[in-house]
Amino acid sequence: MNEQTLKRIAEALERLSPPPAPPTDLSSSPAYHWNGSNLAAVQGFKPLPIDLIVGVDRQKSDLYENCRRHAAGAAAHDVLLWGARGMGKSALVKSVVAALQEDGFFIALVEASSSHLTSLPALFEELGASGRRYLLFVDDISFEPHDQNARLLRSLLEGGVEARPNNVRLCVTSNRRNIVERDSKEQADAMNARDSMDDSLALADRFGMKLGFQYPDQDAYLHMVSSYAAHFDLDWDEADALAFAQGRGGRSGRIAWHYTVDIAGRAGRKI
Repeated sequence: MNEQTLKRIAEALERLSPPPAPPTDLSSSPAYHWNGSNLAAVQGFKPLPIDLIVGVDRQKSDLYENCRRHAAGAAAHDVLLWGARGMGKSALVKSVVAALQEDGFFIALVEASSSHLTSLPALFEELGASGRRYLLFVDDISFEPHDQNARLLRSLLEGGVEARPNNVRLCVTSNRRNIVERDSKEQADAMNARDSMDDSLALADRFGMKLGFQYPDQDAYLHMVSSYAAHFDLDWDEADALAFAQGRGGRSGRIAWHYTVDIAGRAGRKI
């Protein structure tokens, strides 16, 4: 076999097995997405201004201060945001990171799906080698009883051999206060009731900060609408805003935002 033939074979093998993609620059983007094997910069990362998120002032203040400490290199908690749907849990996480970046902190958001939990050790290895601070955001997470991924996450948060590095803190949202659904059959068994409760609480207890979100009353809902409308210079009507919420089955921050989009559309405006 001559040299030219060997060269063609080598070139064919290279085409079949292309070289790995160059590592992502972890210093240039405000946010990244982890797909289970690679990090990619998020294009057009523009969360809502943090002042626009109203009705959750205590949660906003607590989350910002905790993340500010982390961004500054001080001790900080992993955070669980739990509670009512549509109350701005995920929007708040992104807005806090953007606000910290505007304040000059070298921190980035890394978003990962709950379906990629088993790949987090590889992500932690990559982030841990960087000199930047990161907030790892896992949105809308929950587990059925005895789900092994819940135990994996517990290990990563605290005490496991592959625990998250010091420059990374987790921020997780869930509709469930304890993340893990309790097994009704085990609860009915008096001998297993305590064990069932301990297991369901074990993961949530790994988070040093837990922030609860409840549905707003009428005044709080109208305050949300007023804040959005003022920001975008939109006219609105209180009775119309309440009817809009009633037609959608309840009040929430998300419904207030949807109403804002609706009145902007009626006025032929962009937001």
